[in-house]
Formats: sequence, structure tokens, C-alpha cells
Amino acid sequence: MNKPVVAELGGKRVLLLDSITWLVSEDAGQIVITGSHGGRSAGDYATDVVLALCCFNDAGVGKERAGVVALDMLQQRGGPGLAYSHNSARVGDALDAWRNGVISHVNPSAATLGFCIGEDLQRAIRRTFGSSSVVGIGATGALK
Repeated sequence: MNKPVVAELGGKRVLLLDSITWLVSEDAGQIVITGSHGGRSAGDYATDVVLALCCFNDAGVGKERAGVVALDMLQQRGGPGLAYSHNSARVGDALDAWRNGVISHVNPSAATLGFCIGEDLQRAIRRTFGSSSVVGIGATGALK
């Protein structure tokens, strides 16, 4: 399981999880960008750990908002969540989301933090949580 930390912002690590199933209790309080869809099964994992922010792929949203229902599940627990567009980043690829994701859906808790539809995901996270980064991923995808 590869779970890179791409930045540390305001004392919180930005974790890239290609699958939300990789989330563990030690990740509590961190910023998680997952390549997973934001469906109900993903929401079950995301609501087990209190996070500063959880980001999902909207997976095309689907019937009855099935691809973003995890945002509602997080909101019921007061957790900020958002989805980035499947047209901006590949499903299952958190690094692609970090580099290219564009926000398509936000729950009220994320909106309160200042996240808006249409924003660049990485830029919005840096703006919200602070811009000083201690680690990064280079153009090749390798940690530096």
C-alpha cells in the first residue's frame, strides 16, 4: 500500500490514498485525497475516522447522486468533504487528483471552510490549510 504524504499544511499531512480502504485510525485529523468514488461504501470507510478534509472522485455522480453520497454521510457527522470531477482526474488515482483535480461538489462543512465548486483542488487545499509544504512529488511522481 502506497500512501504518500505530499505536503504538510498547518500541521496537517496531505495523504494520497488511491483507495479509501487504506484509511486507518492513525490518519485521524489529516487531509485525505482518495482516488475512490464518493459512494455509500466509500462513505462507510471515511466516516470511521475523523478527518480535517476528505476528497473523493465524483465518478460521474450517477443516479440519485450515488457517486457523491459520502459527502452527505460525512456532513451528518460534521465532517468536511468534497468531490473532484471525474473529468479532471482518474478514478483510483489520488496523485492525479492532487495534480489536476477540479472541485465539483462540496458539503456544507467544506463550504464553511471556503471550498468552492470549480476551484483547483490543490490550490484550494493550500489556501485553506496553509501554503508551507515540507514534502512534494516531482514531475516523475517520485517523492522528493
